[in-house]
Amino acid sequence: MTKPTIKDVAKMANVSISTVSRVMNSPESVIENKRNQVLAAIEKLKYKPNALARGLIYKKTNTLGVVIPDIRNPYYADIIRGMEDASKKLGYNLIICNTDRDKKRLFSYLHNFYERQVDGILYTSDPIYPDYYHELNRLKIPVMLVSTHSMEYELPSVKINDEQAAYDAVKFLIDSGHRKIGMIGFDLTDSIAGLTRYHGFIRALREHDLDECKNNIVYVNGWSYDTPDAAAKLMEKCPDVSAIFTVSDELAMGLLCYLHEQKISVPEQISVIGFDNIRLSDIMIPKLTTVAQPTYEIGYRSVEKLDAAIEGRDDPILREYLPHEIIVRASTKSLD
Repeated sequence: MTKPTIKDVAKMANVSISTVSRVMNSPESVIENKRNQVLAAIEKLKYKPNALARGLIYKKTNTLGVVIPDIRNPYYADIIRGMEDASKKLGYNLIICNTDRDKKRLFSYLHNFYERQVDGILYTSDPIYPDYYHELNRLKIPVMLVSTHSMEYELPSVKINDEQAAYDAVKFLIDSGHRKIGMIGFDLTDSIAGLTRYHGFIRALREHDLDECKNNIVYVNGWSYDTPDAAAKLMEKCPDVSAIFTVSDELAMGLLCYLHEQKISVPEQISVIGFDNIRLSDIMIPKLTTVAQPTYEIGYRSVEKLDAAIEGRDDPILREYLPHEIIVRASTKSLD
């Protein structure tokens, strides 16, 4: 048995196809007797409108495409949860795609979004390179940058101020009496979480006359999270370090494991502070002091801003920054 179509509903109700469409989308605009005829026909035929077909008619599919660089990273769990809750409230569905930071894969997903006529795209974490921007611009789909931003292009974004957050983390260590501070960071080619957090680290050292620590930095190899190697190199470079700032909680957790294996006590011998405040940071031993990002709020707010762009509403804040905070737990101690 073939599935009933909108034409079948119109024929049974003895109305036009446009009347059936109005009943499904703005029933108050149809007089009561015709509305009842259409609803009765829909019920009798068990008709369910096709979302893609409705999208062709109304130029809106109520669907948002999400690109995530690494779905395994726990950082994205609350971001996606925030996106999902805001989408449910505003009437959208999400299509979530994992890019693995692969350009061909990303472009394939973008083309798929175009074919599916998504109403908007939520682009998460990674920088916007010129060829990425040109491809997004070519598709003519509203884009929202989530936990990333672009200073080169006029693209709206929601994130924290990474430079200031890193500064605050290092200043917390300095205010706790630490004068030998190291850092495990992302490569500086990463303009979102690498370069910005490096700048925050360096600024805190400079403002507190600790320039001798500015070379106490080791970078992980891309996003491979080879923390044990990085930790070993850092300890070899500055064996008298008393505190280490890591630019993600995952790096901090890897560092804690390395220090435990080396029988170096945290925080008695070395204090460790992370970045993100993922769920696991509160159940580590010791529990991790970290910079808390409002990940749920970032996800939620990004959908609200994207909805405003889709609906053509003015948004006075192009690059929106949400507040961060230092969560003090057991992995750090004061030397004063």
